[in-house]
Amino acid sequence: MASFPLSVNEKLIARSRTVGELLAPTSPFDKKCGRENWTVAFAPDGSYFAWSQGHRIVKLVPWSQCLNNFLLHGTKNVANSISPRLPRQNSDSGQKNKPCEHIIDCGDIVWSLAFGSSVPEKQSRCVNIEWHRFKFGQDQLLLATGLNNGRIKIWDVYTGKLLLNLMDHTEVVRDLTFAPDGSLILVSASRDKTLRVWDLKDDGNMMKVLRGHQNWVYGCAFSPDSSILCSVGASKAVFLWDMDKYSMIRKLEGHHNDVVACEFSPDGALLATASYDTRVYVWDPHLGVILMEFGHLFPPPTPIFAGGANDRWVRSVSFSHDGLHIASLADDKMVRFWRIDEEYPVQVAPLNNGLCCTFSTDGSVLAAGQDGSVYFWATPRQVSSLQHLCRMAIRRVMPTSQVKSLPVPSKVVEFLCYQI
Repeated sequence: MASFPLSVNEKLIARSRTVGELLAPTSPFDKKCGRENWTVAFAPDGSYFAWSQGHRIVKLVPWSQCLNNFLLHGTKNVANSISPRLPRQNSDSGQKNKPCEHIIDCGDIVWSLAFGSSVPEKQSRCVNIEWHRFKFGQDQLLLATGLNNGRIKIWDVYTGKLLLNLMDHTEVVRDLTFAPDGSLILVSASRDKTLRVWDLKDDGNMMKVLRGHQNWVYGCAFSPDSSILCSVGASKAVFLWDMDKYSMIRKLEGHHNDVVACEFSPDGALLATASYDTRVYVWDPHLGVILMEFGHLFPPPTPIFAGGANDRWVRSVSFSHDGLHIASLADDKMVRFWRIDEEYPVQVAPLNNGLCCTFSTDGSVLAAGQDGSVYFWATPRQVSSLQHLCRMAIRRVMPTSQVKSLPVPSKVVEFLCYQI
């Protein structure tokens, strides 16, 4: 099927400004095979950034000092060159509370990363609360790493020490996500066709196995209120789970190929999914309907072509914290920034072999991983309207069904439901 690099409209789109690069060190004999960067992550409080450098290595850097380094020394930056400017974990300077850089050897190929922070008043769901090996405080920050051998290793971000080794998956742990409510509930998605729910406040006890996928599970994401989990996988699968009852709510149908990434909007009213069918769909997860479609191939492929191999497979999708922008990363060597109310991207950036992307905690920067390195772009800047801010405030606490029953004009209801 014939394809075109950019539509007429896309040729007029602005290029996103590069913020910086973290380039993995390489030797003359180091081949790219095994250096794939499948995962990048920002800490919930914006204090740290982590990425897989390939092979078995994860790099943890303080994000504020990383940004300062970009400003001082330009955009390019070899990852290990940051080290002299950061306090070491074994330093005798007494700066124990300052963020430290860490290089973590996970023992196997790293496929997934997730940061988790604790809220002490959020009690564990476990039955036995008399004794625990770990008592996580308010200042606790953890990093979960999902490995090729099915293991999940939990690390203390501030010290770089291994805390837990979770061993129940039988295949690659493809994705990890912590509940945003500070409960330290961790969900893992694996090629063994299951999702597993872990309680880290119960020393990593596995609470539940979620079954329903008939093939590999590629990704998972919590809703902002931690009540719903989305999981995506091969064979067009998009599932929504009730995380109070650990039961499936519904299956979302519409994609024509494997679905590889998903993320909720900051207010939980929308769900974005990325697929090998060259499309990003934006759903109303409460109704199970598609509200928007962002295509990466022009003209758009018919279902029979979308279900096969093409050069526009979408690899990753991320929702900005302003609730207005979505970033997508595809095999056509482009990163795209979309507005949820426009058909074409508002900014683009070039990236070869990109595999993953995520917005920074404040939404000002997009990080994307490629061959062990990370590239950063400034995200589109736009002041959110008062109407949109009100919509997000309402949708954080009201599902679509309740919004539709409000005694307000129909146009207001449509706006609150992201239908206009």
